[in-house]
Amino acid sequence: MQIVSYIIYLIASILFIFGIKKLGSPKTARQGNMLSSIGMLLAVVITLFDHMIITYEWIIAGLIIGSLIGSLMALKVQMTGMPQMVGLLNGFGGGASAVVALGEFFKVDTPNFEINIIITIVLSVLIGAVTFTGSFIAFGKLQGIVTGKVVKYPLQNTINVLLFVVVLAAGVFLIVDQTQIELLLGIVAVSLLLGVLLVLPIGGADMPVAVSLLNSYSGIAASMTGFVISNNMLIIAGALVGASGIILTLIMCRGMNRSLMNVVLGGWESAGAGGAAAGGGEQKPHKSIDSEELAMLFDSASSVVIVPGYGMAVAQAQHAIRDLANILESKGIKVRFAIHPVAGRMPGHMNVLLAEAQVSYDKLYALEDINDDFPNTDVVFVVGANDVVNPAARHDQASPIYGMPILNVDYSKTVIVNKRSMNVGYAGIDNELFYLDNTLMYFGDAKDAISKLVNEIKEL
Repeated sequence: MQIVSYIIYLIASILFIFGIKKLGSPKTARQGNMLSSIGMLLAVVITLFDHMIITYEWIIAGLIIGSLIGSLMALKVQMTGMPQMVGLLNGFGGGASAVVALGEFFKVDTPNFEINIIITIVLSVLIGAVTFTGSFIAFGKLQGIVTGKVVKYPLQNTINVLLFVVVLAAGVFLIVDQTQIELLLGIVAVSLLLGVLLVLPIGGADMPVAVSLLNSYSGIAASMTGFVISNNMLIIAGALVGASGIILTLIMCRGMNRSLMNVVLGGWESAGAGGAAAGGGEQKPHKSIDSEELAMLFDSASSVVIVPGYGMAVAQAQHAIRDLANILESKGIKVRFAIHPVAGRMPGHMNVLLAEAQVSYDKLYALEDINDDFPNTDVVFVVGANDVVNPAARHDQASPIYGMPILNVDYSKTVIVNKRSMNVGYAGIDNELFYLDNTLMYFGDAKDAISKLVNEIKEL
């Protein structure tokens, strides 16, 4: 039976690896998700045959309750709420790892673990607890329950470092004397606090990085727990999640031209600032356009690129965007979508929303695949995006976004920017794009404004 278990675990691991590989492309993402799900099903089933399981009542109850909750979330949560759900799932994963490690420690009256096992117990509890509370803070920021602004407090980094040192010191003492249960409980409490303090300073628009990093933490915690309970499948699966999460985190940081430490330690001081785009309240001259004029402009174009941003997600305008793309294509106009790697509130946020609206994957282009083609584009329609299209990133060395790769929408013949107002984006800085000669502002809620535009185009 042990040999059979190892073989099935190996098959499940292979399915996980191929699943992650297929998640790298929108065209194969569904297959990747299915392969990974089958791998997890195999792992769970074979684990249920473990000879060390004494009773199945609690396991069955957990499977039923968890399946019901998961199914309800999958059916009820809107695609615009996906970032929040991903944040929660990361937290549950980290919390589960910490609880399993604690259970392993407390299952004997007098703990006397080998040094490598007690070390992994401490690490699993530390990382799992940080992931648990950190993910809930991330959920709160994404949901609007917790402020999305950068939160600074006196001696912020010093306090975090001291708490981390306290956890490490308690871990060392626990290794020396495993009967000191209070030390382990203290590690749990401080780690839970650390999760809050580490994520709270991160601004709301940095959540793509934070969610990705927390995902990595949950994988690392699972892998540590795998060592604790001697489960090879958990070690492999956790390592895959941990490694892929770190890689994705670094990709997201590169997409903003920022270091991971810059994000983790609180990001831009001006992040999340409101107010007029002119900074000091002074309005710079800009040109606006109404739906009727815009409809005629679109009708005369031969190529259009749509750039979605977080504003599209907030307004839930993805279906209206699809309708706009469809009616333009029916008139023989070439329509494509330009996706910035950090647009939205989680990696791939825009891709997910557009996929929900049945926008073909073939029309979605990454920054590096479409940037050179903007000079050949008649009209670029920017919907709810801000910093990712700000030309200041290319030349203003004093700007906090200087050096960040942006979509070169200003190189196109005409740029239409749909926003509610002239307010600044996450970086809290003016957007030069709004005042260029080839830029027109189309004000209004994205969903309503685009629906009105579609109706105007239909009448032409």
